[in-house]
Amino acid sequence: MSAQIRRLSSSEPDFIATLDALLAFEGSADAAIEQAVGDILQNVRKNGDAAVVEYTRRFDHLDVSDMAALELPKAELQAALDGLSTEQRQALEAAAARVRTYHERQVLESWRYNDESAGMAGTRLGQKVTPLDRVGLYVPGGRASYPSSVLMNAIPAKVAGVGELIMVVPTPRGERSQLVLAAAAITGVDRVFTIGGAQAVAALAYGTQTIPQVDKIVGPGNAYVASAKRRVFGTVGIDMVAGPSEVLIISDGTGNPDWVAMDLFAQAEHDELAQSILLCTDEDFIAQVEASIARLLPEMPRRDTIATSLVNRGALVRVRDLAEACEVANRIAPEHLELSLADPYQWIDQIRHAGAIFIGHYSVEALGDYCAGPNHVLPTMRSARFSSPLGVYDFQKRTSLIDISEQGAQTLGRIASVLAHGEGLQAHARSAEMRLKG
Repeated sequence: MSAQIRRLSSSEPDFIATLDALLAFEGSADAAIEQAVGDILQNVRKNGDAAVVEYTRRFDHLDVSDMAALELPKAELQAALDGLSTEQRQALEAAAARVRTYHERQVLESWRYNDESAGMAGTRLGQKVTPLDRVGLYVPGGRASYPSSVLMNAIPAKVAGVGELIMVVPTPRGERSQLVLAAAAITGVDRVFTIGGAQAVAALAYGTQTIPQVDKIVGPGNAYVASAKRRVFGTVGIDMVAGPSEVLIISDGTGNPDWVAMDLFAQAEHDELAQSILLCTDEDFIAQVEASIARLLPEMPRRDTIATSLVNRGALVRVRDLAEACEVANRIAPEHLELSLADPYQWIDQIRHAGAIFIGHYSVEALGDYCAGPNHVLPTMRSARFSSPLGVYDFQKRTSLIDISEQGAQTLGRIASVLAHGEGLQAHARSAEMRLKG
């Protein structure tokens, strides 16, 4: 399959409208999926373990009679780790160490200070940081094997100090990824259940006789999982409802066109809805990248998926200069942004919206997916305008500390009284006024 990726130019009068249409993604779930998910959530909430076992028998074709058969002992996780080849184990442990080192720098600390403003003597304010008690981690299973997803979700939770981490991973027809189980062993996951789909999300969100209710659910999944996470938000926290993977590459023509083409492929091979876009100031280099795409695509095992993604959602865009490229990048607000530039650092401050910025020709996005250190769970669908990568801070809560002295209550009480009366909340006002002297 060939990939006739579209060519655009920022000088075209309808460029912005064309770009916005290209970026548009309808993320709403199919009505049939929504109905099915709603029924599953209700059933699990009502019937607990029995419903989870029933759905696991039906959807994953596992001959099980109770939840005990669906929980993996820690010995099996360790056996998976011990059974890896030396090369695989070393790679997994090296990636885990890098991810842990990076995330250890994100830990938030509690703080307090004495309020020394006029009339506030003796008053102390602060913030108490507390890890979540229990977190659920959803990991795709079966033929899909994403040990990197385990690392990126479990490690920041453990660094944050989460009390218990429960992983769910479907094993259709008994297919188990040894790499995923090994990653669970390396990261210290506390319990693992071989369940998946909306029923696993429901079990984590509501709790069952066997699976305790969690405080937050993280991790990627299919459309049923995404719909279920969206529906249970509020009962529990969630990381995000992620859309298709995205990469935006800004080039000045100084790189290797084969590298750029392969970086575009790396996102496009995720699925047909993934998006790969190049912004480049050099028309000749764009033509070279286009030639590289045509030459390299037939070599790719997932060439049909890549081609469909590039044809439907990809683009090679000529921009006037790098300043304009940064403006366009901020409009796109990509999940991954590669600055494939001779002098990338002078442009970093011009980027306001991106999940992760990969700086220079050697900072390929694929390294960030596995072992660079920063988290690969990133905002998609332009949500980098207001969201951040997953991190330790997603597994910590902040509680305000307010210790007002008798003197401080005199100062603040009068302020609060005026504002409360202004809002028509007399009990608020009286509550503050009762602490006033005279």
